[in-house]
Amino acid sequence: MQFSEILGQSHIKSHLTKSADAGRIPHAQLFVGPEGSGTLPMAIAYAQYVLCKNINSENTDGNQACNLKFKNLSHPDLHFAFPVTTNDKIKRHPVSKHFLEEWRQLIAQQPYGNLFDWYKMLGVDNKQGQIGVDEAQDIVKSLSLKAYEGGYKVMLIWMAEKMNTAASNKLLKLIEEPPEKTIFILIAEDEEQIIGTIRSRCQVLGFPRLPEVIIAEALVKKYNIEQGVADKIAQQSNGNFNKACDLIYHDSEDIEFEKWFIAWVRSAFKAKGNKSVIRELIAWSEGIAKTGRETQKQFLHFCINYFRQAMLLNYKANELVYLEPKSESFKLEKFAPFVHDSNIMEITEELQNAIYHIERNGNSKIILTDLSIKLTRLLHKKSQAKA
Repeated sequence: MQFSEILGQSHIKSHLTKSADAGRIPHAQLFVGPEGSGTLPMAIAYAQYVLCKNINSENTDGNQACNLKFKNLSHPDLHFAFPVTTNDKIKRHPVSKHFLEEWRQLIAQQPYGNLFDWYKMLGVDNKQGQIGVDEAQDIVKSLSLKAYEGGYKVMLIWMAEKMNTAASNKLLKLIEEPPEKTIFILIAEDEEQIIGTIRSRCQVLGFPRLPEVIIAEALVKKYNIEQGVADKIAQQSNGNFNKACDLIYHDSEDIEFEKWFIAWVRSAFKAKGNKSVIRELIAWSEGIAKTGRETQKQFLHFCINYFRQAMLLNYKANELVYLEPKSESFKLEKFAPFVHDSNIMEITEELQNAIYHIERNGNSKIILTDLSIKLTRLLHKKSQAKA
């Protein structure tokens, strides 16, 4: 993957190439950035720069045979680890090498894709993947071998926060003292979920969200759309190129999530003092509980963002409001006054607690029903500022 294919992040490209040219290549690095900021494609481009001994930022002046292998992600000294789970093909002890075909397909189609996209690719969006101890054993085995081409070996671990404790502990010593010319690149959206002993052994590189102008320019170039349309989509994407691409195709899960959210808050608002509406909330909870756990978590994150956007609009921070409801019958400006200083923290905390319990395999129907009943109280809470 060429550095020129990666959107923005010029200061990071410059840092990586200059440090590599000077021979200062840390043995363990942690790329941290929000979804759609380009951490994964940047890591692949950096690995290509190092392994192919390229001497310019376009990755073209080194070993051409090596660069061609990277085009197909088939270089023997480039190793991948990512969250996996069982599916129709792999029934027991799933590890990343079982899913390399699907992985290459994801990167070819959606290099800025998220975990939800990956699980859909595997057909397991009703399950939660992880990087487990079987994977850690595979990593240890792969890196114990000499490099095929006599240079560096690169282990790229995507969504490193999905490493469980057993895998983290097994890899800790290897990350601290890897074999000669071995590079670990861990990629994460939430570094706090990675155990501190591993974080402390990595050089952390933070990726900011992409500027709207960079996203708009890429959309015009890639999809040949009008500048005005690209500008609007770039604003709605909130620095996330993956979301921007989804919005082009109207393929974003956010469109479905918004329908769920509107039905939910309307029922919750009507439910105060109206016992019959509680049945609606229970039915809603049952419906969402039938979806996969990753879908539920993704939806609850969407809700957190929706409530925050409503609060910003309520307090006239219009320049920070990028969300535009797709439903013509739901107006954000009419909903905004119900989200304020007296309930936003509690609403956010309850949503985060629900995510926590779903992630730990709690009963989704009970968790969502409990959350819904709490929301009926919180939406009717009065703002202290207006009291």
